[in-house]
Amino acid sequence: MTTVRKLLEDKKRTGYISLSATDTVLQALKVMTDSRIGAVLVTDGDKIVGIYTERDYLRKGEIEGRAAKDTLIKDVMTPKMVTVKNETSVDECVALMKQYQIRHLPVVKNGQIIGMVSMRDVMVAAIENRESEIRGLENYILGSGFQS
Repeated sequence: MTTVRKLLEDKKRTGYISLSATDTVLQALKVMTDSRIGAVLVTDGDKIVGIYTERDYLRKGEIEGRAAKDTLIKDVMTPKMVTVKNETSVDECVALMKQYQIRHLPVVKNGQIIGMVSMRDVMVAAIENRESEIRGLENYILGSGFQS
């Protein structure tokens, strides 16, 4: 069973990108665009205080009359994050993402955030797991002499 640890090891980019709570939404959008990511963690000093995602921009940005260049991230971020640990399975990640309708899971080790996994990371691993299970079952059926 694939775990978050394996997802982080397989990622080309390690760690996470964060911005200060006092940075503007426009700064966040530039960083996310340049880095080709959909979320950044938000810090206050050296403490993580939230997450800012593309969805936050869609739901709390211009549509509510806020200008990206004038809006601070702290005013539109999501303060409560759902986190996972290295030992969390991909299936558990899928369940959390479905339950909370989120696309990013910060990874915590010893109370510190060490990385982030996205829905894409999780779904690719889940599909690979299922394909491996199917191949194993096919081999078992063919090896047992049972054929349909």
